[in-house]
Amino acid sequence: MAVDESRSLASSFASYAESLRGTVGLAYAPVGGGRVVTLGEWIDGVAWSTSKVPLAIAALRAAPVVAKSSVALAITRSDNAAAEQLWSMLGPPAAAAAAVAGVLSEGGDTVTRVPSRRIRPEYTAFGQTEWSTTRQALFTAHLPCLEAGPDVLALMRTLDPEQQWGLARLPGAAVKGGWGPDEKGAHLVRQLGVIPNGAGWTAVVVGARPQSGTFADGIALLDGLTEWVGGHLRQLPSGRCPR
Repeated sequence: MAVDESRSLASSFASYAESLRGTVGLAYAPVGGGRVVTLGEWIDGVAWSTSKVPLAIAALRAAPVVAKSSVALAITRSDNAAAEQLWSMLGPPAAAAAAVAGVLSEGGDTVTRVPSRRIRPEYTAFGQTEWSTTRQALFTAHLPCLEAGPDVLALMRTLDPEQQWGLARLPGAAVKGGWGPDEKGAHLVRQLGVIPNGAGWTAVVVGARPQSGTFADGIALLDGLTEWVGGHLRQLPSGRCPR
């Protein structure tokens, strides 16, 4: 991507973000590897259910037959009980965390650390992973190229209707969302996605902290970010997995 075009996109996004009632962020990269571009003020936060993507890959590798039904529920419905079953298939907590971290590392993210214990008792350990937009976009750009990655992507294209918001509204997009409240009850809503773009695909990560703190307003912000992505998609870099 040319420097001038990259600057134009950054300027366009900054102007658009100013009109939104919340703190938003976006990162993108071509599938197969390439430079990650990060835009906006929101750049880091708890992974919530987006962490179910590397968890699902780890479980499919460890127990491809047994894990299949739970993976489908964890991805298409974001079912927490199913995700906990996948976590238990990976062994004791330390081993499970290492297996999920190993998938992240294969996807180029060697920095993010997956907790083995519950940081907040009411939530899963893996869901409380701190995952920046930049590192998540890097992983997502490699996701289609990982062993078992295409199987999970296929499920990400068939989300239950109530989860087809944000990036999931783009034709052919494979998406997984994550959301939840901080200790004060204010929600973070985020998504990772692999989006068809010309002859290839673009990895996109979006996230929002609405001023109101509500989940519904977070979804509305991601819908708005998706409009921006859709309007600029052909300007974003796309790629394919190396053969």
